[in-house]
Amino acid sequence: MRISTKGRYSLEALLYMALLPEGEFASTRAIAENIGVSKGYLEQLFIPLREKGIIKGIRGPQGGYLPGKDPGAIKAGDILRAVEGPLEPVDCLTTRVCPVKDTCRSVHTWGELYGEISKCVDSISLKDLAAAYEKMDQVEYSI
Repeated sequence: MRISTKGRYSLEALLYMALLPEGEFASTRAIAENIGVSKGYLEQLFIPLREKGIIKGIRGPQGGYLPGKDPGAIKAGDILRAVEGPLEPVDCLTTRVCPVKDTCRSVHTWGELYGEISKCVDSISLKDLAAAYEKMDQVEYSI
């Protein structure tokens, strides 16, 4: 399974917003410049994120975007599923129209892999990512 640029940039954009002071909005231009993506592409990513309530936007000259709920309640899996779709490693786990599903020797393996992927991405909150980033940024240097 590969996470596309949609998933990577969406996580980066939400992390950028989570690191802002509480209640502060970020413009699409500022977010796009910070994460190194075009404003148009970022706006496309924000459509499903808004629909799922992961981000919210405020219109107007002082408007912008911020997380749609507490960063502790937004999981990496929520963000990835919003922009990537299902995270199952093979389609046969989600479709009932698999001609060999009952006799497939590897469906159990794919199911276990999907379970581990889900457990991992659903255990990491946006708040966790922000805390890890801030800790990384506070490295002390001594000579």
